[in-house]
Amino acid sequence: MRSLFAVLLSFALAACGSAVDDGVVDIAMIGPSADLFDESLRLSTGGQHVRAAHAQGLVRLDAAGQVVPALAERWIVTDDGRSYIFRIREFDLPGGGRLSARSVRDSLASTIRQLEGTSLGLDLAKVRDVRAMTGRVVEIRLDAPMPDLLQLLAQPELGLVMDGAAIGPMALAREGDVAVLDALPPELRGLPAQPDWDEDIRQIRLYGTEAQAATQGFAEGRYDMVLGGRLATLPYADPGPLSRGTIRLDAAIGLFGLDVRNTEGLLAEPTNREALAMAIDRGSLLEAFNIGGWVPTTRVVAPGLPGDTGSVPERWASRTIEQRREQAAARIAQWQATTGTTPKVTIWLPEGPGSDVLFTALSEDLATIGVTADRAPQMRGADLALRDRAARYGSARWFLNQFNCSVSPICSEEADFLVGLGLDASSQAEEYSYLDEAEAALTATNLYIPLGAPIRWSLVRADTVGFGENPSSLHPLFPLSRAPI
Repeated sequence: MRSLFAVLLSFALAACGSAVDDGVVDIAMIGPSADLFDESLRLSTGGQHVRAAHAQGLVRLDAAGQVVPALAERWIVTDDGRSYIFRIREFDLPGGGRLSARSVRDSLASTIRQLEGTSLGLDLAKVRDVRAMTGRVVEIRLDAPMPDLLQLLAQPELGLVMDGAAIGPMALAREGDVAVLDALPPELRGLPAQPDWDEDIRQIRLYGTEAQAATQGFAEGRYDMVLGGRLATLPYADPGPLSRGTIRLDAAIGLFGLDVRNTEGLLAEPTNREALAMAIDRGSLLEAFNIGGWVPTTRVVAPGLPGDTGSVPERWASRTIEQRREQAAARIAQWQATTGTTPKVTIWLPEGPGSDVLFTALSEDLATIGVTADRAPQMRGADLALRDRAARYGSARWFLNQFNCSVSPICSEEADFLVGLGLDASSQAEEYSYLDEAEAALTATNLYIPLGAPIRWSLVRADTVGFGENPSSLHPLFPLSRAPI
């Protein structure tokens, strides 16, 4: 009991901001330290945070998840929505030379080409051309209006590289397994020089670590912040009532559900796969976590997004959970009688105490229709596997592109065809109609069992400046430095 009290007290002290201010913001990022230095275009959470800090694009995201100027100081969108024209900042590059529209165009066009064959590349499918208009003007031309283009351009993977070097807003250095980030002077970011700009500046030090070690380090005052928390690790972030206000939950949107990875045996028929989906009581699924405001859903696409016409409703809304389970149990019983096989499934969930709690809830729900669930030790070979991914932008297109047959084995060719038709739609209303049809087609396969919104959490000391919750769950590091913008 004494040791438990000591841990709770240390969390309370951390929450109150009692740690000594040494001019450094120490952040524990849940995940391998190698992720922080990933140079690929398929970045983990840690890699995205570091890339966004030292390789900005035309625009970037602020702490609230809003798009703000970066290399582009301003922009306009033509009336037809098919052209975005950016005026870039003018400044000297760290390696010499001058930032130009041509170098920006070359870097951006190269990155877009490299992203082909990825879900992010599919998101950028409407981009027809990137042009350098004058020395400081870059134009992006589209095949059709794309309201989410700025949100996409702010993604870390779209950060620009000039002459092989990233260009801020922070400089990255590596000290062993620690990523060290320092804000660049205003004049190296295309801003007027400011006397004493670094008077109150903070260095950012990022440590890749396991969730339990991260939360313990936060409790002991070694870290000012913990980022990268998910449902699997949420119990580590709950030390008790003394830490109230320390845990920060993002109102994330995205995919949180089960992929059907084995379409043989019990899961060969869409109706049996639907039976499993019908058995899950989403309203009570996460009760043990006591998460306020979590949004359960039976839809592939998060409800309430821009363009949600209401034509794709929640499934089985007119039936009670008891009625759904009765129908599902009848299907399972019929399959068992026909095959003489005991209904069983294996479920893969990532390691962590939160996954243990989630598995218990899922297995109890499936047991109500006569299906036994076992925990799969790895994703390969599992019947069902958790898909847990935060959305990059709030559009049905992002959700559907995650299931495109070119990037995912869980897919529908009919849905892909309809999404493709939406690219050439003559109006926004027509595009939304195609996307609704695509969602319905993908839903009918019952290859994905939606549960609700993904869970993303952080631990933040009370006196930390520059942090904010946001739907994308990307928390920019630059504002934490307190550098002038």
